[in-house]
Amino acid sequence: MDVLPLLLLVAGSAAVAGAARRTPVPPPLLLVAAGLAVSYVPGVPEYALDPHVVLPLILPPLLYTAATESSYLDLRAQLRPVALLSVGYVLFATLVVGWAAYLIVPGLPLTAALVLGAVVAPPDAVAATAVARRVGLPSRVTTILQGESLVNDATAITAYRVALAAAVGEGATWAGAIGEFVLAAFGGIAVGLLLMVPIQWLRTHLKEALLQNTLSLLIPFVAYGLAEWVHASGVLAVVVVGLYLGFRNWQVDFATRLQEEAVWKMVGFLLESAVFALIGLQLQVVLRGLGENEGTRAAWYAAVLFVVVVAARFVWVYPATFLPRLLSRRIREREENPTWKAPFIVGWAGMRGVVSLAIAFSIPVTVNGGGPFPERNLLLFLTFTTVIGTLVLQGLTLPPLIRLLRLPRRDAQAETLAEANAQAQASRAADARLDELLADERNALPPPLADRLRSVLERRRNAVWERLGSVNPLTGETAADTYGRLSREMIGAERAVFVRLRDGRYIDDEMLRTLLRRLDLEEAAAYRESEE
Repeated sequence: MDVLPLLLLVAGSAAVAGAARRTPVPPPLLLVAAGLAVSYVPGVPEYALDPHVVLPLILPPLLYTAATESSYLDLRAQLRPVALLSVGYVLFATLVVGWAAYLIVPGLPLTAALVLGAVVAPPDAVAATAVARRVGLPSRVTTILQGESLVNDATAITAYRVALAAAVGEGATWAGAIGEFVLAAFGGIAVGLLLMVPIQWLRTHLKEALLQNTLSLLIPFVAYGLAEWVHASGVLAVVVVGLYLGFRNWQVDFATRLQEEAVWKMVGFLLESAVFALIGLQLQVVLRGLGENEGTRAAWYAAVLFVVVVAARFVWVYPATFLPRLLSRRIREREENPTWKAPFIVGWAGMRGVVSLAIAFSIPVTVNGGGPFPERNLLLFLTFTTVIGTLVLQGLTLPPLIRLLRLPRRDAQAETLAEANAQAQASRAADARLDELLADERNALPPPLADRLRSVLERRRNAVWERLGSVNPLTGETAADTYGRLSREMIGAERAVFVRLRDGRYIDDEMLRTLLRRLDLEEAAAYRESEE
């Protein structure tokens, strides 16, 4: 196996993603553009997107990180809109897009057209949520987009399997299709429910952070593989396990949490970067073999299908937002009346991604009788143009559109105030517990050490309130910012002395690593306080 192309992909995509952070362009869009440009560079290896790699090896960790970082409580509160989008909309888009493809492409069987509909049905909200975090969408809209992206792939993959069975001549029936859908959905959820408690027990009982993090890296692949083995939805199994473990993450040892956060941030960054670069690199692959559909005919099909994909989402989103309110008095009493703006953003955030391409590449070359799959190369091309079109057009216009509509942003002042009140309650409980412990003779401490415990607690309590305070007119910093900067400067001075002592052979390298790790933990704490 030649590893150089893989290394070039990972290194190149990471470099582009890093550079994108310094530009106003969202990283996914710059990565796709870079992939498109590089695909025309002579000598660049051909990066054919292998569904046997993307679906079982790349999709599970991306889903797992998204699930663990999502809020189970927020998702439960938005269960209706999330379900309507991740299940209802995907099935609706499959039918609408499939029917449109059947009408505009001469000779394309309806079953093959429905395969295309299922392929392009699921939006990839990775790019949308990245934009949401940058621009500051309301938390409800962000939660809906995240929740949709967690589940819609499962719906699309199941719909694809049903449509594909009919297209290749396996005699699919409506009863069989419904049965497969039910098995995939409930089976995937059942596998997740069976795994989540034993895995959490292991996470809380393993004593070494390295072992716990090794387990953490295996979790999404185990959940996905086991569910697929029993012909259930691996996507739903990973999502259920990830949501539960994220909700219970506070039970895990602090060293594990620190390592997990660093490890999964790196894994997510590398995978997302490589995935979006791969999308652009598929251009040469999908252009090959179009035959009589090359040129203006293929462009016409792509343009019509793109319009249908975008329009179908709005056709679904607005009734799904307002009809439940019209039909249910309970919903009207419990929820605020939505404006047209938030559904418009949800509708425009329907960007497609690598899952659609991976599913498209898994379309077989032949049907059961040995003949070629109808218009397979054209279906690949139409999937590619839909993915690129939605990423570029919707991705580039989403930030200015959000600013133009002036949606209410997250109230940073109110969130900081809530954080400060929560910290104050926790500090009072910690202070009372410290008094209780120090009253026991077995916990006797010299007064300076007891005072140090109280000062650390006091510092933690005041840090949040200081962010609400005044700003230094000379530096533009709050008191918390200045404290963090000075703390890091002091730690830097200590670090320089330790290195000088090592160089002078007063201490050895092992002692230097011990001392530096202690300083690193203190600097990380100071950095977190200033960032938060």
